[in-house]
Amino acid sequence: MDLDLRKVRYFATVAELLHFGRAAERLHIAQPVLSRQIKALEKDLGAALFERDSHGVTLTPAGRQLLDDAGSLLAAADATRRRVRRTARGPGRLVVGFRAGVVVTPAVRAFGAAHPDVDVQTCRVEWDDQERLILDGTVDLAYVRTPIDGTGLKLVPLFGEARLAMLPVDHRLAGKQELVLADLAGETWLRYTDTGADEVPIRVVEEKFERVASGAGITLVPASIAAQYSRSDITYVPVTDAEPDRVFLAWETSRRSPLVTAFAEAARLLSRKGPGA
Repeated sequence: MDLDLRKVRYFATVAELLHFGRAAERLHIAQPVLSRQIKALEKDLGAALFERDSHGVTLTPAGRQLLDDAGSLLAAADATRRRVRRTARGPGRLVVGFRAGVVVTPAVRAFGAAHPDVDVQTCRVEWDDQERLILDGTVDLAYVRTPIDGTGLKLVPLFGEARLAMLPVDHRLAGKQELVLADLAGETWLRYTDTGADEVPIRVVEEKFERVASGAGITLVPASIAAQYSRSDITYVPVTDAEPDRVFLAWETSRRSPLVTAFAEAARLLSRKGPGA
């Protein structure tokens, strides 16, 4: 028995909403059709996926297991579809993702000199989608920053960067030549992942600029961010004992693309000269 991905997509939608009617509306199919497809999937798998009673719909243990697996399964299928379509349009295209602050131009130029027939396009990725955009095929490979969920990814270390405190220009420590972490004790820290339930999450570095400038808190940024982004209401001070920010090149583990391999080699050789090479 081959697993029907269309049925798995239907299942994932019902599992997200826990409501057959709303799931059918989202999928633009009739509810009886959706119910039949789920029953067919349960028959294929030999396991009940949902419990239905007067209180609503809940996942069975088998359903929870399928939901755990469905995300990566569907993402892999989507990635395969994108790569096949991209190849069908012609083999000479490579999409390279990068995080803010990372300069990819030298590697793009070096790769382009050796592969003048390849169209290289770049795409900025963020902390919350850097892995997903690789795994779903939106980008062929990407420069990513720690922390990284390496599941399903090949990771090649490129370089580390010193980190600096981003401070409002009127901060008590603005103007110092350098700091240590102890100097920043008691400060309000702005982080991408630690926002409270009622707070607007920080997603991109530009949002950090606005919050730091307004006095909402401080943060640490890689040296390349400080070099590329200058504002009159923000200042940067090196923090000598902060852990370096590490940059990796990443692509999907099963990729066997000679273009990916060639670009990775160009990026690796340039990384020996430093992050701005």
